[in-house]
Formats: sequence, structure tokens, C-alpha cells
Amino acid sequence: MKRILFLSGKGGTGKTSLAGAFAVLAKEKVLVDCDVDAANLHLLLAPEIVSEGEFEGSKEAVKDATACTSCGKCREVCRFAAIDEDLAIDPYLCEGCGACAYVCPADAITLSPRESGHWFTATTRLGPLASAELYPGEETSGKLVMLVKQKADGLGRQAKAERLVIDGAPGIGCPVIASASGVNAVILVTEPSLSGLHDLKRILGVVRHFRIPAYLVINKADLSEEISKTIEAFAQEQDLLLLGRIPYDGKVTERMVVGESAVEDAESPAGAAMQEVFARFTEALA
Repeated sequence: MKRILFLSGKGGTGKTSLAGAFAVLAKEKVLVDCDVDAANLHLLLAPEIVSEGEFEGSKEAVKDATACTSCGKCREVCRFAAIDEDLAIDPYLCEGCGACAYVCPADAITLSPRESGHWFTATTRLGPLASAELYPGEETSGKLVMLVKQKADGLGRQAKAERLVIDGAPGIGCPVIASASGVNAVILVTEPSLSGLHDLKRILGVVRHFRIPAYLVINKADLSEEISKTIEAFAQEQDLLLLGRIPYDGKVTERMVVGESAVEDAESPAGAAMQEVFARFTEALA
């Protein structure tokens, strides 16, 4: 089972749009949304939830008021101002570090698991889906991504899938690294802007660090022919295979509004370009 991951150094490059196109075009696949901070692949899929659950990725301090002696040592060591003058613990400020529980002479504070997110698996019009949402303010995105990938692997074995089509997170942080573990190939989606080129260099460095085969797609390439050529030159210098250039096309948004991919519109120039990208990638991966 091949694991194909879509990444971009920055948000807004069209990564999810291309992942959605592959979801339409690929056969025998499972769809995976590892962008747990802002999951949106499901918007193209009309999912019907099959299983779901809460994700406990962090802990928070809980005080037993009957055992507390009000010595104040917990407040002295808290670096996050989570304990007020009345020695009440604010769960929104608590980082779950455990310092308060460690110094409490009465053992009145314990660390309890905290619900940090929500995961689900679903059937969709294009195949099985595994996805999740990290709750605001939580910092355990990497753990939740790994849980999503475990669910996806289970769906893949059950469906005897040939591919996992994985929509990753933008940037180069923890959810990206967690998404990249164990994948067979990464498709990098960039745009013709200075920030797009800058962040492409950063994400390529991450992917090359983990020795994962990488491929490049320039989305909205006709918005700046000059920068697109600069990106192509960079790709050539880095021996990074360019799968294709996708033109800016308002039909991408039009199809997205009705929950479809541009490749499902026969009159979409971007959709036609995405089909060419898919064909070249399939040939390169063979």
C-alpha cells in the first residue's frame, strides 16, 4: 500500500485541492486528512461517519480541595500563571507540566487526561476517510496525526487499498513531521510568490532530511511567469521532478463550493492540468 503525502511550505497554495483531485482520480484508495489544525478535505467528500472518538493528548492539573492545605507552593512553581491567589487552577492556562503536583506536600494535585481533539472515520463518495480535529489551544497535533494514520492504515487493510492519499499540514512543524513518517512519496505544492519559493525551500529540506522521494507542482503558475521560472530553475538545481504547472482557474472555487474537485469539471483548465499531474506522478511512481 503506497502512502502519498501532499505538503506545502505555506498555506493557501492549493495542496488540499490537488489532494482532492487525486482522491477523484486514484483507484482503490483511502483518504486521510492529517491537517488536524484545520482539516477540510472532507468538504469535498460528503462523509458519513462510521466511527468516532475523543482524543486525549494532554493532561491538566486537578486539585482535591479537601486535601489541599493552602500552602501555596503550587502557585510558586507554576510558570504559566494557571493558579490564582485563591489557589484555583485555570484549565485554559494549565499546560499539564506537573510541577504543581510534584511539589504539593499533601498530594492534593493530580494530572488527569484532557480531551484535546476528536477523530472520526467515514465512508464518502470517493472512498473511506480518516480525519480529525485538534481543539483550539491544544499542542499535541503530532500525536493526533499519528492516531489518524493508524486509523487510515486499518481502513486500508480492511479495504485492501492500493494507496493512501494523505493531505498534510502546511509549514514544517510537528504535524508535518508526523505526517511524513512512513510515506512513500511527497508531492510539494507551491505557488509563484516569493513566500511560496522561500517556504518550498524549507519544506524540501525537511523531506530530504527524511530521505523521502519528492515531486513538485506549481499551482496558479500563470499569476507570475517570472517567479514560476525561478521555481523551475530551483527545482532543476535540486533534482526535484516537476510534475506540472496548474493555471489559475476560478472553476476550482466554483466546484469547491458545491463539494467537488476541479477534475470533475470537463471545462476546467486547472482540472485538466491536475489530471496531467496525476498521470505523470503515476508514471514516475511505477
